[in-house]
Amino acid sequence: MSTTIQLEPVARYEAQQSEWDRIAETREFKDLMATKKVFIVPAFAFFVIYYFLLPILVGYAPQFMATRVIGVVNLAYLFALSQFFMAWTIAGLYVKAAGDFDKLARDIIEKAENQAAGRKGK
Repeated sequence: MSTTIQLEPVARYEAQQSEWDRIAETREFKDLMATKKVFIVPAFAFFVIYYFLLPILVGYAPQFMATRVIGVVNLAYLFALSQFFMAWTIAGLYVKAAGDFDKLARDIIEKAENQAAGRKGK
């Protein structure tokens, strides 16, 4: 027996292009973009450097990366495994930061909805 759940559609704020342009020019929107940039750019740069460091080290310092740490496990294997943990760590940090981004975005949308309602009421 299969049960299908029907979800009610969520009302979304629909804006015209001129409204989006107006929103994009607000201080709040610019602050949101700057806040996102402060997190995303360094996180991206760190991850790319960390990711490409493995093949670079294996290519240019093979003896160092072949150093055994535990039994037959060498630095290259540990570094490769650490990339999985690093990816999950960055993803977790982003999820946490995205909650803050979402709050700022909701504030911007509420303000735009209130302004649009005020214009329609006139």
